[in-house]
Amino acid sequence: MARRWIDILNCPTRWAQSLSRKSHSSAFWVGLVLCLGITFSLVRPCNADQGEPTSATHFDNAHTGSQADGQPSTSHLLIRALTLRDHRTRVVVIGTTLLGIAAGVIGTFAYLRKRAMMGDALSHATLPGVAGAFMIMGTKNLPVLLTGAAATGVLGVLCVAGLRRIPRIKEDAAIGIVLSVFFGIGMVLMSLVQEMNTGQEAGLNTFIYGKAAALLVQDAQIIGGVTLLVLLGAVLLFKEFRAVCFDSSFAASQGISPTWVDFLMMGLVVLTTVVGLQAVGLILVVALLIIPSAAARFWTDHLVVMTLLAGLIGAVSGWIGSTISASAPRLPTGAIIVIVAGCLFFGSMLFAPHRGVIASLARRWSIARKVALQHLLRALAECEELADRGKTIPLEMVLPKRSWSAAQLRRLIQRATRLALLERSSSSSLQLTTAGRIDAERILRNHRLWEMYLIKYADIAPSHVDRDADEIEHILPVPLVQELERALLDSEATPPSPHGEEGAAR
Repeated sequence: MARRWIDILNCPTRWAQSLSRKSHSSAFWVGLVLCLGITFSLVRPCNADQGEPTSATHFDNAHTGSQADGQPSTSHLLIRALTLRDHRTRVVVIGTTLLGIAAGVIGTFAYLRKRAMMGDALSHATLPGVAGAFMIMGTKNLPVLLTGAAATGVLGVLCVAGLRRIPRIKEDAAIGIVLSVFFGIGMVLMSLVQEMNTGQEAGLNTFIYGKAAALLVQDAQIIGGVTLLVLLGAVLLFKEFRAVCFDSSFAASQGISPTWVDFLMMGLVVLTTVVGLQAVGLILVVALLIIPSAAARFWTDHLVVMTLLAGLIGAVSGWIGSTISASAPRLPTGAIIVIVAGCLFFGSMLFAPHRGVIASLARRWSIARKVALQHLLRALAECEELADRGKTIPLEMVLPKRSWSAAQLRRLIQRATRLALLERSSSSSLQLTTAGRIDAERILRNHRLWEMYLIKYADIAPSHVDRDADEIEHILPVPLVQELERALLDSEATPPSPHGEEGAAR
């Protein structure tokens, strides 16, 4: 049953790995066409939607009324959100979905480069830029605010890089310093902005906590443009990103500058962070950079597949999160998106077929059962050495062989009996079957071979080799066993115990 479950979970992984055999550029062009179509479909609302309100309050207030006020039910709103029938909902859902794709793709390389927390420093470093750009221009023009955020975000990256070069300051300390200092400066500037009384300072706090409902068509198109740029950069620089992420020294020996690759990678992270400020806020945008890539890591070892899965998980998080927020009353979109991403992460952590917690526990449980059964067979083989071969073995002779309880030994005997490895001649005696004797002698032979090797070549005392051999005997491959036989034995017989008869009787 466990094997069948693992095979079922392996299906999406095998399908994804088949994609990795093809060129990753083809996946990019598919994503490019989709993003172009989605982005430019936002230029104009559908005819059926042109009479609907397009203000930011439409997305927020469409579900705040009760049915007694003539407002649609939650289920009706959910259906409209899933089908993207409302123009405002369509803008928000597609905008956050594109943001999830960009964050998942570039976040994969930042995660593998161990720059995941750099996104946290970047997001906090953008706040002074938002406030400073408003103080200079005196307007809430989004491109201006995002330009200021990008400028201070790049400055934050440079500050972290500079602090890392100081011998006594490690990277985590540099990130903490930049994060706290820039965020403190931003909060001071935001308090000064609130005292300007220009009449336009209201709403700047949405860059801290995010307000996806405020996304306009132009904002979603900016997100779509950044998504295209991230996909283009990921494809054109895929070889460089991969080399630097896994072995920067090798990359440098091949003429690739890790410093410049890092700056290009962080530049794409800055762009993604900046365009995600209005959707999820500077506090939660780092989650979209880290969670999708961390979740994808559980499913595959292939970088191309991991990148595609991270983009898919980011897109699904944005789509489902914004859809739920559109249909449920007063739920913040950014927080719901991050919660959905977190649920996908925990689902991946639990149910991934190779790296998941459940699969790992199942493998450990299976190995523990196999090892326990092999211990029983080896103990019976050792008992047969002391008695005549083929005769029955009393239970009181087997029990002291290991630290078994009577209940544990009884369960092991029942398993071995079901597998036709031994049979009970009476309630207090056992006898190995032909198949069980073959397995028992093989296990005992491997154990003795490894003991002899440790004594002869590792210069370990015979009284200390039993535990080491006990740990390795279960995983010795056939070629290694054959090599040990050629080096240590003159015949095919099972070598005697190096502990003598007293050790064999233990």
